[in-house]
Amino acid sequence: MKLSANLLQRQTQSLVMTARLRQSIQLLQMTHFEVNQFIAQEVEQNPLLEFPYNDDDEAGGEAEDDRYAHQPEDAGSDDGYDNRTEALSSDWYDNGGSASTSRLNDELDANYTNVFPDDGAPQRLDAPELVSQWKSMPGSGEGADYDLDDFVAGQVSLRDHLAQQIPFVLPDMADRLIAQNFVDQLDDCGYLQADIVEAGERLGASLAQVERVLAILQGLDPPGVFARSLAECLTIQLMQKDRYDPAMQALVENLELLARRDFATLKRLCGVDEEDLLDMLGEIRQLNPKPGSGYEASVSEAIMPDVIVRASSDGGWLVELNPDTLPRVLVNQSYFSRVTKTKDAEVQAFLSNCMQTANWLTRSLDQRANTIMKVSSEIVRQQDAFLLHGVDHLRPLNLKTVAEAIEMSESTVSRVTSNKYMLTPRGLFELKYFFTVSISAVAGGDSHSAEAVRHKIRALILQESAEAVLSDDDIVDMLRKGGVDLARRTVAKYREAMNIASSVQRRREKRALAKVAGF
Repeated sequence: MKLSANLLQRQTQSLVMTARLRQSIQLLQMTHFEVNQFIAQEVEQNPLLEFPYNDDDEAGGEAEDDRYAHQPEDAGSDDGYDNRTEALSSDWYDNGGSASTSRLNDELDANYTNVFPDDGAPQRLDAPELVSQWKSMPGSGEGADYDLDDFVAGQVSLRDHLAQQIPFVLPDMADRLIAQNFVDQLDDCGYLQADIVEAGERLGASLAQVERVLAILQGLDPPGVFARSLAECLTIQLMQKDRYDPAMQALVENLELLARRDFATLKRLCGVDEEDLLDMLGEIRQLNPKPGSGYEASVSEAIMPDVIVRASSDGGWLVELNPDTLPRVLVNQSYFSRVTKTKDAEVQAFLSNCMQTANWLTRSLDQRANTIMKVSSEIVRQQDAFLLHGVDHLRPLNLKTVAEAIEMSESTVSRVTSNKYMLTPRGLFELKYFFTVSISAVAGGDSHSAEAVRHKIRALILQESAEAVLSDDDIVDMLRKGGVDLARRTVAKYREAMNIASSVQRRREKRALAKVAGF
C-alpha cells in the first residue's frame, strides 16, 4: 500500500469550556457565603466593581445637611427669624441661649435636670494609655459604640475546663506534662484516644507514672472523662457514686448482651433477680455515655435559607429568594467613562478587561438567581401536597423530572440543589430533601416516596405496645393494606437506617420499661 502526505481542511464543531464558563458553573454550586467571598475577591482585584451603598441613616443625614446648607444667607431678615430671636431673649432663657434649668424647676414645680448622663460632656479619661486594654474605663467609649460580643457569655471548651482543674490535682510539672498530652488526645465525647505505653515512651516516663496520672485525671469533672471505652466510662461514674458492686461489674462487662436486650443471660451472669436487674438498668440509663458532649467543641453556624416559601392569598404558594443571601455588586460605569479617556494603550486594555469581567460577573449572578428561582418554583409545584399535609404526602421526585420541566440539564439542577435551603411552613429543608426514591404502589396506584414510607414505618413502631410488637412481616402487611408494595428486607433496611432495633429487642425493652414503670 502506497503512503502519501496530503493537506486537508476539515470543519468540525466541538464544545469548549472556557475559564469563565467553568466559574459560572462553580457559582451555581457555591453557598451564599462562598459567593460573597468570591465577590469580595473580585471587588478587591477589579477597580470597576464595588459593593452597593445601603446606609440609609447616613444618606438621610447628608440630605438633611444639604437642606440646611442651601438656606439663603439673608434669612435673618425674615419676620419668623426676628420672632424666634425675640423668643430666645425672653425671661425663659438665660444669657447663654439655653433655658435655665434651676429657674424652670422652681417656677414650674418640675425636675428638668438631665437624667441621661451620656448626653452630657465626655468624661475625662483616668488613664489614656490603658484605653485600648480596658473598654469599660470611664470616658473610653462614645456611648453608642457597643460591641455585642462583650455581652455574649463565652463558651468553655472541655480542654479549658480540664486545664483549670489539673494544677490542683497534679503539683509536679512532669505529671502536668503527661496530663497535657492526654488532654490534647481527647475526642469530642471525652474519650482518650491514646496508647499509654506509647505515650510514656515518647515522654520518657515510666508506665507506673503514666497510669498514676491517668487514674488521677479520671477523677476530674465531668465524671467519666479520660475513659478509653464505654465500659470504662460507665465504671468511673459508678465508682464515683459508690455503686460499683460485683453485680454491676458483671453488667458493665457484658454491655453487648445489654445491647441485645438479653435479660435472661444477664440475670444469670449478675446473679440477681428480675427486679434487681431492672433497678440496675435504671441506674445505667442515668449515666452519661458521652461526658464531653456538654461542652462546645466548635462554633455552631446558623443556616440561612436561600428560598422562602409562603402561602399566597389565592391559595397557592409564593416563592421568593431570600434578600439577605442575594449577592450584590455594582459596576461603576461613570468611573470607567472617566478613566478610559486616557491615551495609554496599556491602561485602556486593562480597563477593558476589567469591564468584561465585571459584566460577566453581574450576568452570572443574575443567571444563578434565576436558576435557583426556577428550580425552587418547580419543586414547590411538585411537592404541593407535602406543604399542605406533611411528610406523608411527599411525592417521589428525581432530577430528570425537574430538569425537563424547566428545560435544563440534570447536572445544572444537581448543582443548584447542593447546599441550598428552602424555608417552608413545614420547616427548613435542603433542596435535595425533596428528591426521593419512588416506591411502587399496590394494584398500579400512585407511587410513594421513600421518605414518606420511612415516616410511616416510624409511626407504626411508635404506636406499638409491649404486648403487640410489630415484626418486619407485620409492617409489610400493614403497609400493603395502605397501598405500599414493599419487601421485608427493604423494611429491615429502612428500620436499621433509622436506628430502630428489631422486634425481639424492642419487645424485651418495652416489657422491661413497663415493669420499671409498675414498680
